[in-house]
Amino acid sequence: MGRATQKDDIVIVGYDMVTPLGSEPEAQWEAFAAGRSGVDWVSRFTVTEEFPVRVSGEVPRIDFSKYDFWSERDEANWFSPVIFHSMLVAQRACRHAGLTIDESNAGRVGITFSSAIGGLDAMIGAEAKLRAGRTPHPFTGPNGCLNLVAGKVSILTGAQGPIFSPVAACATGAASVANAALLLQSGRADVVIAGACDFPVIPSLLASFASMNGAFKSDKETDRAHRDPTKVSRPFSLDRKGFVVSEAAAALIVTTSSYAEQHQLPVRGVIRGIGMTSDAKHYVAPNLPTIVTCIRQALAEAELDPGDIDAVNAHAASTAVGDRIEVNAIAEVFGADRNMPITANKAQIGHSMGASSAVELICAIEGLRRGILLPTINYNADPKLPLDGLAAKARELPQRAVLKNSFGFGGCNVCLVVS
Repeated sequence: MGRATQKDDIVIVGYDMVTPLGSEPEAQWEAFAAGRSGVDWVSRFTVTEEFPVRVSGEVPRIDFSKYDFWSERDEANWFSPVIFHSMLVAQRACRHAGLTIDESNAGRVGITFSSAIGGLDAMIGAEAKLRAGRTPHPFTGPNGCLNLVAGKVSILTGAQGPIFSPVAACATGAASVANAALLLQSGRADVVIAGACDFPVIPSLLASFASMNGAFKSDKETDRAHRDPTKVSRPFSLDRKGFVVSEAAAALIVTTSSYAEQHQLPVRGVIRGIGMTSDAKHYVAPNLPTIVTCIRQALAEAELDPGDIDAVNAHAASTAVGDRIEVNAIAEVFGADRNMPITANKAQIGHSMGASSAVELICAIEGLRRGILLPTINYNADPKLPLDGLAAKARELPQRAVLKNSFGFGGCNVCLVVS
């Protein structure tokens, strides 16, 4: 069809996700709106008394045998959970969009699907086998390759357009959508399957995050989460002590408004503006000026003023520095005296690394469509953060446009304005 015209909007026509709150989309929305938490004690492995992390956000076990892409052979060969979960959400997102991929359009359907961690579990398992004198599984390499999540989605769906796996740490999901928009605007694709999947609840990674004071590791009896893991993830709170490592997968079908109209695909959200910057400052700590620039880029591309944004879906990882800088950036762009409505979905599901921004973008779009601002549970006000727009319970809020912030290690910033 060629390059998208200036009149074409970049639109989202379908999506799907699995999170610690469940595997069915509507049930997950209901859990989000009810303020339930998907954070619990670690169950993926045995936690010893010395292990520093005791909580995680884990996706409920899914019986893949009921899906048409499953076989016993594939289950034996594709053993990293990032593979099957990516395939699941991609297939269901296509169905949600009403998108059929066949010989007539396969070459114009692209894929920007990725992972921040990938099949790290497969590589760690191979190391364990080598130490025990055993040969690793022959599919270890493919399971461990970041781009194989996109590759398996391509094989499953038949999409033959451009394919790559953008990696932007914790902003990977948002970067996948942003790169999908670039493919559409350049005319290299008519539709793109975008998304991200991460299953990082493995001992070495949790312990590594704890050692760098990223993951929550306090087990003091004085902490309010000592016996209640649902209270560990607490973005923007006075007693925030780090994020909860969690699992998730999410896929979004991205296309142009003209293609959606021509093929009678339902427009569920419009990507009005995209901001992308690099901090060029520190490998972990975010940088206020470049984050402010990223937000303003998204607003400028959307041709919207700060007053046109009705809510912010925050990155809000629950780290002391990260939350403070994000709040300061919001205050600088929108005004410190504005009671900007803000929601932080990680309070309910933890931090699913690269998948988090894709999941949260879906939550933002659903909130727009339903006129609901999701809650930020566990919030205990920090007097040093100029925040008045958080709510412990979901509330009705008509929204014209929402800002979705996503920030990652290495200074990767992606901000999206969706309407």
